[in-house]
Amino acid sequence: MAKITKLQHSEWSSRFAFILAATGSAVGLGNIWKFPYIAGENGGGAFVLVYLLCVAIIGIPIMIAETMLGRRGRQSPINTMSTLADEAKAHKNWHYVGWMGIIAGFLILSYYSVIAGWVLSYIFKAFMGSFSGGNVETIGALFTELMASPLQQIVWHTVFLGATLLIVARGVQGGLEKSVRFLMPTLFVLLILLVGYAMTTGYYQQGFDFLFKPDFNQINSDVILVAMGHAFFTLGLGMGAIMVYGSYLPKNISIAKTTLIVAGADTIIALLAGLAIFPLVFANGLETVAGPGLIFQTLPLAFGNMMGGWLFGLLFFILLFFAALSSSISLIEPAIAFLIENKNINRTKACIITGLMIWVLGVIVALSFNVWSDVSLFGKGIFDLVDYLTVNLMLPIGGLCIAIFAGWIMKAKDSEHELEMEKPQFYQLWKVLISYVAPFALIIVLLKGIGVIG
Repeated sequence: MAKITKLQHSEWSSRFAFILAATGSAVGLGNIWKFPYIAGENGGGAFVLVYLLCVAIIGIPIMIAETMLGRRGRQSPINTMSTLADEAKAHKNWHYVGWMGIIAGFLILSYYSVIAGWVLSYIFKAFMGSFSGGNVETIGALFTELMASPLQQIVWHTVFLGATLLIVARGVQGGLEKSVRFLMPTLFVLLILLVGYAMTTGYYQQGFDFLFKPDFNQINSDVILVAMGHAFFTLGLGMGAIMVYGSYLPKNISIAKTTLIVAGADTIIALLAGLAIFPLVFANGLETVAGPGLIFQTLPLAFGNMMGGWLFGLLFFILLFFAALSSSISLIEPAIAFLIENKNINRTKACIITGLMIWVLGVIVALSFNVWSDVSLFGKGIFDLVDYLTVNLMLPIGGLCIAIFAGWIMKAKDSEHELEMEKPQFYQLWKVLISYVAPFALIIVLLKGIGVIG
């Protein structure tokens, strides 16, 4: 049996710290920006029902697998997959799964940082009262002006990425853990405040019914595929983040129990975001199918014309910033861990090198909304291409490889020993889901992503 490399980094100080960090990795713009608008576009309660089922049968088994691989390998995703492939006497090319995760994280953070920069800009706009008394034209003009300005986007992108690097440079316990101990409870409190505010609109029940009373006639193949894809994306799987966080997990902590808590917290936050947003949409006679513009155009219009809208609009964008920051630190951490291990450099230098590379990519993405808006590759703009490559191709392929490795390549006695589930039936259920159900579902998502199936 191959020798498993000893842990080369710090560990989380407790199970609670890992739960906060992994939840922070999962909770991000996907929960608070993307989930409400795709729920609105796909039938509300019907989508939510399918989404919850997909989290249970696809998301959680893969999250357990990725965390397990990380803890057993105790290294960056690249070195972990190389070590575990050696242990299982499998082909050495499995380390490319780690490479793909790190590259996907790089690419995602390059545009994630730009979008988070928009959020920072909107915190400033909300504070200055720019939404007050606005109409469709004036609120739309704010977003159009931001999109048209390379300087504004680059400045805000730089500020956000700088904040991310300052946290990550301080290490596992001093940076990542301390930040999520503040960010996640604060995020939850802000979200509860916003849900409380939504209850005062007179349209809370309508928003609640929209999310939790499914119209089964709305469920079709498209809704199922979108729900499957988002269940995978929102948990932050396939990009190395959960694997590297798992590598910092102490040996005495149950992976399965902890993962269930993380997935539950992530799902609750997504649903609370919907409960905070949809009553405002209904109260202002706005469209639930507003799409990606829901956060940056529809909601500012609502906040600008409601009592207390100035304060709660400000709180909402601060909430969104915290969610983005908690995810961004997990996106960059796999690359940092790899540089520390393989290039024998300290964490600060690793952060500078990685940060500069992501900053340059982010500038290119920012310019794609204005100066280079006419540039296209394979029929897509730069931002759309990066988003398509990562979300539709790299993450499903990464998740599929993790499922295959955990279910078919890794020896059953090793995975069973690492997971140490209380009852054999629980392990057998996970084994079936990770070996058969999750790969089948991810292949369908992948085929949908490349347009093989409609």
